[in-house]
Amino acid sequence: MKKTSLSCFLITFIMLTGCIPGFEMDPIQEKMNAMALDEKIGQMVIAGIEDEAPGENTHTLLKQYHVGGFILFSKNLKNANQSLQLINSLKEINSTNPIPLFISVDEEGGRVSRLPQEIIKMPSSQSIGNKNSVLLSYQVGKTLAKKLKAFGFNMNYAPVLDINSNPKNPVIGNRAFGSTPEIVTDMGISVMKGLQSENMISVIKHFPGHGDTATDSHIGLPVVNHSLERLQNFELLPFAEAIKKDADAVMVAHILLPQIDPTYPSSMSKKIITDLLREDLNFKGVIMSDDMTMGAILKNYDIKEAAIASVQAGTDLLLVCHNFNNVTYVINGIKEAVQNGSISEERINESVYRILKLKDQYNLTDEKIESIDVNELNKLVENLF
Repeated sequence: MKKTSLSCFLITFIMLTGCIPGFEMDPIQEKMNAMALDEKIGQMVIAGIEDEAPGENTHTLLKQYHVGGFILFSKNLKNANQSLQLINSLKEINSTNPIPLFISVDEEGGRVSRLPQEIIKMPSSQSIGNKNSVLLSYQVGKTLAKKLKAFGFNMNYAPVLDINSNPKNPVIGNRAFGSTPEIVTDMGISVMKGLQSENMISVIKHFPGHGDTATDSHIGLPVVNHSLERLQNFELLPFAEAIKKDADAVMVAHILLPQIDPTYPSSMSKKIITDLLREDLNFKGVIMSDDMTMGAILKNYDIKEAAIASVQAGTDLLLVCHNFNNVTYVINGIKEAVQNGSISEERINESVYRILKLKDQYNLTDEKIESIDVNELNKLVENLF
């Protein structure tokens, strides 16, 4: 074969297959190459559901909108067996999809605990911080992970790395490990590593720091007038250290920081998500939004426009916890933004690659769990304290 013919053959082969002869194809890229745009966009959303069992809307989110995962709340988790059945059902519906689900929950301990009442709660982060034991904090993370894995969860929105620096803060308080960067960093990272040691994805939150807010972002939009220098020397310290210690995912809060970005709250701000978190702190993992149905967003923005702005700013994974119509409105809005050129498909691919890589890293599957032993789970907590 002539050299020019060989060159043409190789170029054609690469264009048709995406493979370079002699080089192994990236398996994550292979998965992405097989996905339609709708499937990619679906992977970028974690949805909430209203029921204790999958209803018609949940089937639609999985089969038509291809959502990447679910977040479950106390309203969904009435008792251990029902909770197990719900999670198994979600996995069963998704079983024809080669990409497994994120099954996620807010299980911090203390007042933020979603597991059924028959499961003994872990103490608050503040009470763990007061003990100031790296070993205990690590064991807390491991125990949290074991409890969640027993139900089939694979992602936990914990630990909280906010520093409780404002006594009037209505939303953090004892959810924080303490009021200094040192205690929050040491205890928080130990909990994170404990979760990871049991193959549980840990989502650190609420970047760039919710500890000095006087407004609950569930209700309204907090404003924090700190400079970048102040953040770097205080609020960001636990996050920066957690990123160095291989944080899996970072949740970005809905907070307006006028000295950094006077226009957009952090969850919609390229200056905070891309410039600060991705570039300055060199975070390579999955960036996700706090719940887009919180008052901070819904009272100030159209949720579709907020979601588009968040993706444009660098968010990989959007959390849409409440109302089926909100979820579909967000997904359809992002698709429209791709079709009209407001968001490039390359930008979508960047996020989907990170999401698939995280799922692959933790070897997520949609395998069902047959039974759950409540007594054994409670013993884990009793033995720890």
